[in-house]
Order: sequence, then C-alpha cells, then structure tokens
Amino acid sequence: MSEPATINPRIIEGLYSEALVLSDEVRTAFMLAGRIETAGREDDLARIALSCEALRTTTRMMHAIAWLLNHRAYFMGELSHFQLRRHGRLAQDAAAADADRLALLAPEIRELVGASERFYARLMRLDNGWRQQDAPVPSAIAALRERMHVVGR
Repeated sequence: MSEPATINPRIIEGLYSEALVLSDEVRTAFMLAGRIETAGREDDLARIALSCEALRTTTRMMHAIAWLLNHRAYFMGELSHFQLRRHGRLAQDAAAADADRLALLAPEIRELVGASERFYARLMRLDNGWRQQDAPVPSAIAALRERMHVVGR
C-alpha cells in the first residue's frame, strides 16, 4: 500500500478530530438558534436564512467527515488505493454560504459557517494536491489510442 506524500495518518487524525469538534459546534449552534421563537416578516426571513445555512453547513461538514473517514479506512487497510481514489472524492461544487442570508444571522453563526467553509477549502486543497501528485499514468493501450486519435484527425 503506497502512501500519498501530501496526506498521512497523522494529518488525517488531526483533521478528523478538528472536524468532529467543528461539527459539534455547528450542530449545537444551529440547534440553539432554531429554538428562538419570534414573529414577524423579518423574523421569517431570518428563520429561512437560518434553515438554509444550517443545511448547507451541516452538509459541508458531513462531506468533510466522510472524506476523512475514507482516508482513515485507507490508512487502516480497510480500503484499497483504487477504492479510495474512486470513492474518496470531495464534492467540488460544495455550495458556499449566501451573503444575503448570512447577513440575517447572528455573528457567532456567521463565524461558524465561515469556519466550516475554510475547513472544507483546506480539505479540497489536500484532496486536489493528492490527486494531482498521484495521478494515474495512462496505460500503453491508452497512449496508443490517443496517438491514433491525433493521427486520424
């Protein structure tokens, strides 16, 4: 089992611990913020914003934890290198927070949303670097097909 140079078990364990703490903070913050009972149109918009950002943020953290769990499984020998490359990919199109909705939320909620985005961006940089560094080399047949395709034009 070959280890990628940019990712190792110690890094994954540290990030996993950080992800669990951040996920718990996010869950607690959105759970407590959702209990606030108020009335009025402005409050309805704030509740919608809270619901949307809670869904985006918790989904972002679930993707991050799933990515980290796949890498932990790889380092423990439970996933092959092929399986990790095939199924251990972060979503490239993770939705960023909506600035207009964020403005309706409390500062501590905005900070947690930002922290989750920064954490996810760190994982994206790791994943992209790992994939580029460990990119598969085309087989001889694939190289021949490519040459034939270029010549046939």
